[in-house]
Amino acid sequence: MGLNKDRGLSSLISDMDTVYSKELGFDKNQSTMIEIDQISPNPFQPRKNFDQEALDELANSIKEFGLIQPIIVFKKNNKFILIAGERRLRAVKALGKKEILAFIADIDENKLRELALIENIQRENLNPIELANSYKDLMQVHKITQENLAELIHKSRTQITNTLRLLNLDIRTQELIASGKISQGHAKVLVGLDQKDEKMLVDSIIGQKLNVRDTEKIVKKIKNNESLPNQEFEDEIKKLKQILNRFGFDCKNKNNDFVIHLENIDKIKKLIKMLEKL
Repeated sequence: MGLNKDRGLSSLISDMDTVYSKELGFDKNQSTMIEIDQISPNPFQPRKNFDQEALDELANSIKEFGLIQPIIVFKKNNKFILIAGERRLRAVKALGKKEILAFIADIDENKLRELALIENIQRENLNPIELANSYKDLMQVHKITQENLAELIHKSRTQITNTLRLLNLDIRTQELIASGKISQGHAKVLVGLDQKDEKMLVDSIIGQKLNVRDTEKIVKKIKNNESLPNQEFEDEIKKLKQILNRFGFDCKNKNNDFVIHLENIDKIKKLIKMLEKL
């Protein structure tokens, strides 16, 4: 499907660009103070997680410098529905304010879902899973290909493909990615593993704090059908580490390697005596 067959999405992006142009160049006649209680969130907001620390920082900035950019809303039945700026709205509300500066956009209500998706893709820092779902929704709603979407939102085809592949991961893995417990770098490595290996590796990433390079090495072993430590092995290694730690030895285990740090001759002699008593 060529881009010229998807004028709907192109038009939506154009509409949003127009709104942003007005927003960024607004004057007192283009924006107005509206009551926060009169604003409803966009029911199609793709963002599910909001970083509380980041919201607190934004609230402190607004408290000190004021709200630099208004939120964007559209009017419906004497009330307002949010289009863009949910983080700003939450931050202002947290400050105990009753009103917020807003730009009232003249936008078709039927476009609300698509506008929310586009607004977040272009303007907000969605987590990788939210971004993948936004891409998927836009492609399904407008019946376009990854290549079409990449051109429309100015992203590479590879970037679109890699992001969408995250939705092939197990739901638990997706939740860990969304919450930031597993990085997108880890996630890309996990794609393509069977469910059992994926779960094992996810547990190892979290439990042993594996970096991306460590994870890649394990995935390579899995794909080459090399043996990996089983749970019994892991448990025994953990016991050994605890015993050595009690005797003052610093030791670490990672990727089938167990390392004891012997920083001086006394530690070496101490370990030799322990082994001779066995």
